[in-house]
Amino acid sequence: MKIAVIGKGGREQALVETLAASPCKPEIFSFPGSDAICETAMPIDAADFDGLMQWMVDNQVDLCVAGEESYLVKGEGLANRCAAVGIPCWGPPKESAQLEASKEFAKNFLLRHGIPTGGAAAVAGYDEAIAAIGGKYPTVLKFDGLAAGKGVAVCPDAASAEEFLREVFIEKRFGEGRLLVEEFLTGPEISIFGAICDDKYLILCPARDYKRLMDGDEGPNTGGMGAVASRQLASPELLKTIEETIVAPTVRGLQADGLPYRGFLYFGLMLTPDGPKVIEYNCRFGDPECEAVMPLLRGDLASFCLAGAKGEFAPELISFDNGWSVCCILASAGYPASSHSGDVISGLDACGARVFHCGTKKTPEGWVTNGGRVLAIVAQGETLEQARESAHAEAAKVDFDGSQRRSDIAYRNM
Repeated sequence: MKIAVIGKGGREQALVETLAASPCKPEIFSFPGSDAICETAMPIDAADFDGLMQWMVDNQVDLCVAGEESYLVKGEGLANRCAAVGIPCWGPPKESAQLEASKEFAKNFLLRHGIPTGGAAAVAGYDEAIAAIGGKYPTVLKFDGLAAGKGVAVCPDAASAEEFLREVFIEKRFGEGRLLVEEFLTGPEISIFGAICDDKYLILCPARDYKRLMDGDEGPNTGGMGAVASRQLASPELLKTIEETIVAPTVRGLQADGLPYRGFLYFGLMLTPDGPKVIEYNCRFGDPECEAVMPLLRGDLASFCLAGAKGEFAPELISFDNGWSVCCILASAGYPASSHSGDVISGLDACGARVFHCGTKKTPEGWVTNGGRVLAIVAQGETLEQARESAHAEAAKVDFDGSQRRSDIAYRNM
């Protein structure tokens, strides 16, 4: 079996290594890939999207796995183009990927199908946003488009809201787009992952990520500074409620709206006093949650994804350990406002945990930083205490100039 994995970060490396470990022993290829990914997967010799598609056809790829979200909505859409040339794709077509690409589309979907979520208003400009907020704080502001996890601001007061609105509508930090002004919800967050195959689904291992830069959930939003994953993270009663009120209605809604879906679907939830509510959908695995979840997976992920991409639901092919997995992210100086590249990374040889490379480059001097989030250090344990102590101890062995790491991952909100 030949599998092409699309993406270049730590999430894709985790997927590549898990797919490569499948009993069916697939050949794994990667685009655009990274130096770290290409230690397991073979690089695809393509300069752009068109070149990628031609390469997959010429090399008779059996399965395309969407890791990175941008390709799902780029041009005609990755899954759409795969379908046109007869290549099964584990990832939804462009029209269905709007659940992630457009916050407004997702909110309308949720409301139309009666799925619990916060109230919201869509606005097109600065003054309209101020009017929609109406002086009620805290408020949540969401850019209506892909923003690598940084297009959401929880604003406690008018000053923070006005600053974010300037970034969106005046500085155009995320490009052109509308904005959602959302109701502020309270409660712990949880990430639920589903594997969707038409009208069938499998709920995978739950996780919790940590979006703020600094300890105590302080500082700016990031793409994620760490995660904890375990089947024990949510009680059977909570999972039953989430399935009945959110997951199953979402799958029914996709069917009712004529939105085909074969792939991973992330449900970002807030466990409010009124029950679980949807904050957002992502049409792929979360990052860094994927780095925490994949080491717990057992079975044949490659065959599972191929079957699902062909419309053959095969939940018996995979399962998850009962233990815990904790991921600590090391970020470069200046992140998330900027990033710093070229800093030599030390301590990787001494690190006894799993290491996934989010933004690195291999040089004659060794591994160096090459992005905002640099490394994901991941450890497992039978108990939460074992997993988090190991993850933090091993992460402390790795260093580079300006390294940023939270010390409360898997401690806070547990």
